[in-house]
Amino acid sequence: MKVSVIGAGSWGSSLALVLKENNQDVCLYMRRKEQLDEFINNNTNSKYLKDIVFPKGIKYTNDLELAIKFADIIILSVTAQSTRQYIELLKPYLKSEQIVVNVSKGIETGTNLRISQIYDEIIGKNNFVVLSGPSHAEEVSKKMPTTIVSSSKDLNMAKKVQHIFSNDYFRVYTNVDIIGVELGGALKNIIALGSGVCDAIGYGDNTKAAIITRGIHEISRLGIKLGANPTTFSGLSGIGDLIVTCTSKHSRNKRAGLYIAQGLNREQVQEKVGMIVEGISTTLAGYTLSVEHNVSMPITKTIYDVIYNGCDIKQGIKDLMSRDKKSEILSEEIFIL
Repeated sequence: MKVSVIGAGSWGSSLALVLKENNQDVCLYMRRKEQLDEFINNNTNSKYLKDIVFPKGIKYTNDLELAIKFADIIILSVTAQSTRQYIELLKPYLKSEQIVVNVSKGIETGTNLRISQIYDEIIGKNNFVVLSGPSHAEEVSKKMPTTIVSSSKDLNMAKKVQHIFSNDYFRVYTNVDIIGVELGGALKNIIALGSGVCDAIGYGDNTKAAIITRGIHEISRLGIKLGANPTTFSGLSGIGDLIVTCTSKHSRNKRAGLYIAQGLNREQVQEKVGMIVEGISTTLAGYTLSVEHNVSMPITKTIYDVIYNGCDIKQGIKDLMSRDKKSEILSEEIFIL
C-alpha cells in the first residue's frame, strides 16, 4: 500500500517506521523545511526521536498536495486542535477510495467534537479510521511490544488498517466503537495531568491507584452517556491507555501535571514540555461536555478548576476527598467492569 503520514512529530515518525518495516510504500510529510532537510541529509528527526536513524526508502516532502495524491491511505498525525485545518486542506484532493486514519487524541475546543465528528462534518464519507491505544512513540520506534486498536464504523476499513500496521512487535486489534475509542484516548489525558500533579506533591502509589481507577470510572460514565460501548473502556483505548499515560516517564501530560503543581500557567506549561499537551485543551472540552450532559466527573472538575480557575491544588484535592460518601458502583452503573 502507498501510505502518507501527515505530521512528522514523534508519533507520526514512529508510525512511518512501523509501516516501512512492514514493506509499505511510505511518504512522510512535514511543514518545516529545516526538518525536511534533516531527514533528507541525515535520516534523523533529532527533536522528536533523537537516537533513531531512519531507514532508506521512506519518501520525505513538505508538499501536502503531493503527499495526499500519492497515498492509498492517509495517516493524520497532527494535533487535535489543528486537525480541522488539515481535513479542510486535504478535502480538495481526497479520492473516494482513499482511507483517512487519525492518530491524534483530543476533543476540539469550542465545538467539543471528536475528530471523527469533525471529519463527518467536513468530508461526510464513511472512509475514516481511528488508531489509538497505549503507545508511546519512543518505545514503538525502538520496536518494544505494543498493542493498539483500529476503530471504524466500517469493520473492513478497520481491518485494512490493522493489516498494514501489524507485525511481531506492533499488534493491532479492531473495534467498531469509534465513540468509545476516541473518548478513551482523549479523556485519559485529563486524568494524566492529575497524576503528574499528585507526583509533584509527593503522593504515592495509593493515590495513583485511586486516580486511575476513579478516572476510568468517570471517563466511562461520560462515554456511555454519549453512546459508547461500556466494554471499550476496559480495553486498550480505555484503561490501557489511561495506565500508560498516568505512569510513564514518556507521558507529556503527566509531565505537564508536574509543572502545573509548580504554579506555571497553561502557556508556560506548554513551553516547558516543548510539545503540544493535549490534556490542557481536553480538560476544558471534557468538563464542558460533563456539564452539558449532566454527568458527574469530579476529578475532571477539580483539574479544570486548577488549570482554568486558579484553584489551590491541595484545597481541590481536599474537597475531592471530602465529598459526600457514596457506594463505589451505583445501581445504574453496573456496566463498569
